[in-house]
Amino acid sequence: SALLLFISIMTMFMSGVVAIFEYDLKKIIALSTLSQLGMMMFSISLGLYELAFFHLLTHALFKALLFLCAGILIHGAGNTQDIRSFGGLSLNFPLVAVCMNLANLSLCGVPFLAGFYSKDLIVELACQYSWGIFVLLMMFICLSLTVLYSVRLTYLSFVGPYGGG
Repeated sequence: SALLLFISIMTMFMSGVVAIFEYDLKKIIALSTLSQLGMMMFSISLGLYELAFFHLLTHALFKALLFLCAGILIHGAGNTQDIRSFGGLSLNFPLVAVCMNLANLSLCGVPFLAGFYSKDLIVELACQYSWGIFVLLMMFICLSLTVLYSVRLTYLSFVGPYGGG
């Protein structure tokens, strides 16, 4: 169980760090999925099997929405996946921007969205376990990385300056 805990935390951490420095839209979403799989394994390592399954289900829903929105953006941006060539797409795709931002907020665990109900419960119960301050610190760092690459993706895609040619 301690080995699974270590592997899950390292999976969340490494995939979060790599997603921050990635520019390919589909790779960022895939790395995000890997990070969330680490979260599910983290939950399993704590013995929270039902919560891991619940997070799998909620994650599948908002991740499907993220991939659908990504497909629309890639098609609308001239078949490029490089988010550096996006920027200001909320003007051209307002509904996609709303849907993708809702899915990203759910990924971050914003209250009253789907991801909140599973992720927050995992975090709350993990804080009650006595694995030590290092495990909790790493968990919160990994959760912060999720927020960081989600905000970065939103900024470069919808808010930042247009980068296409």
